[in-house]
Amino acid sequence: MELRNLIINGISPQGRKDIIKKYKMNNFSYYNREKITTDLKKTEFDLLIIGGGITGAGIALDAASRGMKVALIEKNDFASGTSSKSTKLIHGGLRYLKQFDFWLVKEVGTERAIVHKLAPHLVVPEKMILPLIDGGTYGSWLTSIGLKVYDILASVEGEDKRKMLDKEEALEKEPLLPETILNGAGYYAEYRTDDARLTIEVLKTALDYDAKMINYTEATEFIYEENRVVGANVKDTISGEEFAIKSKYVVNACGPWVDELRQINHSKIGKRLHLTKGVHLVVAHEKLPVKQSVYFDVPDGRMMFAIPRGKVTYFGTTDTNYQKDKNTVETNLVDATYLISAVNNMFPEINISLDDVQSSWAGLRPLIHEEGKSASELSRKDEIFVSETELISIAGGKLTGYRKMAERIVDLVGKKYERRFNKEFGEIKTDEIVLSGGAFKNSSEVKSYTDAIQNRIAEVDFTRIDAEYLVHNYGKQTDIILQKFDDIMHDNMQEKMIKAEVWFAINYEMATNPTDFFMRRTGRLFFNSESVHQFKNFVLSEFKTAFSWDIKTTENHQKELKHYIKMATTFE
Repeated sequence: MELRNLIINGISPQGRKDIIKKYKMNNFSYYNREKITTDLKKTEFDLLIIGGGITGAGIALDAASRGMKVALIEKNDFASGTSSKSTKLIHGGLRYLKQFDFWLVKEVGTERAIVHKLAPHLVVPEKMILPLIDGGTYGSWLTSIGLKVYDILASVEGEDKRKMLDKEEALEKEPLLPETILNGAGYYAEYRTDDARLTIEVLKTALDYDAKMINYTEATEFIYEENRVVGANVKDTISGEEFAIKSKYVVNACGPWVDELRQINHSKIGKRLHLTKGVHLVVAHEKLPVKQSVYFDVPDGRMMFAIPRGKVTYFGTTDTNYQKDKNTVETNLVDATYLISAVNNMFPEINISLDDVQSSWAGLRPLIHEEGKSASELSRKDEIFVSETELISIAGGKLTGYRKMAERIVDLVGKKYERRFNKEFGEIKTDEIVLSGGAFKNSSEVKSYTDAIQNRIAEVDFTRIDAEYLVHNYGKQTDIILQKFDDIMHDNMQEKMIKAEVWFAINYEMATNPTDFFMRRTGRLFFNSESVHQFKNFVLSEFKTAFSWDIKTTENHQKELKHYIKMATTFE
């Protein structure tokens, strides 16, 4: 039995009342679960979305902003699947030019600029260097033409346009590159993000349009009327309560689990998913001190990223077929050895070993199966399947293209709705809806705000890296956290800040346990594992106090966190 199913709701009724009285509850709060559940039971929705990753989140925001009554459920935590395990780049898919997939390059390339505009604190410009080496995948002429086509397709402007560097210029940009086989480099722009944070902020923005959403709630079977899917029976895996959600249309946006729901619907026919595993490793930046992101060749002909992020550098990814348990995707010794070997091969002065790895993550790509194609050759395009009972399923796609995927689904639902119920909804407008926390005009405003936050927290011994962590995670919502920080009476400044973050995660982001907090609300398990070890007991105590957990519940959450720490820091 999964650890999640062992954890019961340990908050007392009186404890809930006291907390609600003390704070004005946000709609996206764990304390609001009872009201959310009541709304899910009593409302007939226009659209029920099953799956709380970036695809489901994007659909929820698009549909709700057009005027639909929207509900969304997620069987685990929001973004707990693929949407917290990507390379964490909003990028234009340069590699897809090799496959002549110009449509995909154009779409996701254009989307980069839009998503950056909607959340400039969270989608951060990142210069990328593509070294040209003897015997490498890309030659100078092909790279120059390819990046030029890339700029045109993606409508790249200004300083973000590609530049071709000679050998000396490339080494100046990145001294770690292999001088003896280096011929030059392409230099272009991508965007870095935190995929889980992006998902959370899209969900929170959908709340502004009255979407109802809840995590740890699993669809167990579909409800049918006149041979149409009109809802789902669901189970709250925290409380154990089972109830029905009625909806005129249902979308299956479960990523790697899409085919499971198609199976329940008896519609898993024709095309099917092909899962591949991607793994990333994290080391201290001093172990791999790249000056900016590098997109480089691997001896087997694949390409990899090395990306600096604060005090660490992470690199990946693998692309291997996966047919094991989708609920427990681990980094194994073969994965780790492959990635370390590739990095040491590209950067002659670097000698990373397994002992240097601070953390890792492994995730699944839900691609569409194509006979005769290897994992790395499969298209990253999304596809929509509609069953005879009108269950709508979407699979494939990329993080960068989440908004366009949502548009296609909501357009389809809108047309079906109009034909059956003679009602129209509005046009898409998510290209103008600023995401939660992202009230900045541009990157310069983000920098100015970060400067102000740095000045504010420097008085209590926090650094520039701490300020960037807060702003890139929370944007303008940092003000809420720091206001709470000021109100807390605590001598240890680091624990005081963690306490404020936990409070925010519980009250504003539906966090239910320490694993939610460390993995998906803050990314600390991946990018600051030292702080997880340092504060895990403190954070557990904060959740225990906040929810009035009993001993058994507390122990179960402690075991769960220990399990995920082990997954991120050891290799089977």
